[in-house]
Amino acid sequence: MLEIFYHPLYTFGISENSKFPRDRYKLIFESISNSKANKEIKFKTPEKIDFDLLYNVHQKEYVDNFIDGTLSESKQRAIGLRPWTKDIVDRTLFIMGGGINALDSAIKNGISANLAGGTHHAHYDYGSGYCIFNDIAIAANYCKNKYEEYQNILVLDLDVHQGDGSATMLKDVESVFTFSIHCGGNFPLKKQKSDLDVELEKGTGDEEYIEILQENLNKLESIKFDIVFFQAGVDSLKFDSLGHLNLTQDGMKKRNELVLDFCATQNLPLLIFMGGGYSNPIDHTVEAFHNLFVQCTKTIGTIKS
Repeated sequence: MLEIFYHPLYTFGISENSKFPRDRYKLIFESISNSKANKEIKFKTPEKIDFDLLYNVHQKEYVDNFIDGTLSESKQRAIGLRPWTKDIVDRTLFIMGGGINALDSAIKNGISANLAGGTHHAHYDYGSGYCIFNDIAIAANYCKNKYEEYQNILVLDLDVHQGDGSATMLKDVESVFTFSIHCGGNFPLKKQKSDLDVELEKGTGDEEYIEILQENLNKLESIKFDIVFFQAGVDSLKFDSLGHLNLTQDGMKKRNELVLDFCATQNLPLLIFMGGGYSNPIDHTVEAFHNLFVQCTKTIGTIKS
């Protein structure tokens, strides 16, 4: 049974007047719940994250200013998601907690996911690009502190936008390897240095994308990892308004297949952070994430935690 963590505030903690497509979370939840996949997927309610886990990774002043509502106007504007609702803090705490809950579940069951997150643009003392705190860095810190046998972490970021925040926050963390495949001519304008970066040209389609991903996954087989953190953004779809790549739904499914096969072959637990998806209409984003989670149900039994 695949455990996915979801809270209604993932959707309703964002204003309906925001430019951010908040309904995608609810629609993915409903799409799975109303399909045959619901027999293989169990939705669980996340817990709010413990503040100490935030302080371990982020500047305390930044965390406290966000929590108590005193974050500067410029820092709010850099994050986006505005106009902010009264539930933005609780929403964020549930999303960060969902990442931790999903990590524990992945180590126990082989694969798990948070139906939000992948907030890879958040930095030590500021947020950016719809990202307030960096759940990937938070989960890596938690994993290394709690699980002695899961120290070697691969952060596999396949969102169309480079995970600049994750790259900077994890660059000096021992045994964490950051790998990002992204569109070079896209946000963020100033890229950071991951352990491995692959920049794609605008318009890159299925065949070239899959070939590049397979080639780099083959290279990574020589490195010892204990667990994979998958930032699974689907904004590389050709329908995406913020993506600039040209993947089809079949190409996206092949991408997922390569990642799942990589984990199954090496018996690596897989933690999925949902990442971006801004297709117009949003149905394409919903379909792509639905497909990902269905694919996970067919792999979960092959990974022994």
